[in-house]
Amino acid sequence: MKYLIVEDERFAFEELKRMITKLRPNYLLEKHTKTVLDTISYLKESTVDLILMDIRLADGSCFEIFNHVEVTTPVIFTTAYDEHAIKAFKLNSIDYLLKPFDENELGVALTKFENIFHNHPNHISPKNFEQILSLKTKNRFLISKGENFHYIETSDIAHFYSEDGVVFLHTFSDKRYIINYTLDQLEQQLDIRLFFRLSRNCIGNLKAIENVAKHFNSRLKLFFSPECPHQVLVSRVRVPDFLKWMDGVV
Repeated sequence: MKYLIVEDERFAFEELKRMITKLRPNYLLEKHTKTVLDTISYLKESTVDLILMDIRLADGSCFEIFNHVEVTTPVIFTTAYDEHAIKAFKLNSIDYLLKPFDENELGVALTKFENIFHNHPNHISPKNFEQILSLKTKNRFLISKGENFHYIETSDIAHFYSEDGVVFLHTFSDKRYIINYTLDQLEQQLDIRLFFRLSRNCIGNLKAIENVAKHFNSRLKLFFSPECPHQVLVSRVRVPDFLKWMDGVV
């Protein structure tokens, strides 16, 4: 797997290269560029499988690169600033890593890349890349109410839960709606950085969890705002993964 690093800070480049070498020793660093102009020149003549790109370079923003050359390669953006996240994800972005990031965060991003690459080899372009990512992360839900339809942004959802075989969507404004998805389907489509399968019958948004308390038999009891209609316990088996997710290691 050949990759390109676009980074103008020497220490940041060396650290990123070190982490990739440790995590993926079979990956080959094909090129290191430091500026917008050098990167444009390289991408006009060469191709790689993956690009790791700092957003702020010595001669300007990396987004300028995309105005001069068609980049069909998946990109992992790295930056010390978080105001560019939305713009980054409109491009063919695998992930957006906020400096300083660790090996676990980089490893998650590389795994995302590999899953997409192996499932869609030789078929990644800006157009279908967005479609591929949309299959992995659902941004909104269509709601039917009487004769009318409207949608709810996924970021406005506090939790999903099932009752008697029916799945409900529960918003931060404390409204709930029936949706035609199973929790298993939702688990595959929601952003794993925000949502976690807490129990057999509940998926929760990180921002809705108000408190986590130790419970009998090494389980954890969760408290939500807004409240979930039923008690939610994280099983002993799921606790390690849940705590990693709470700590930002997904």
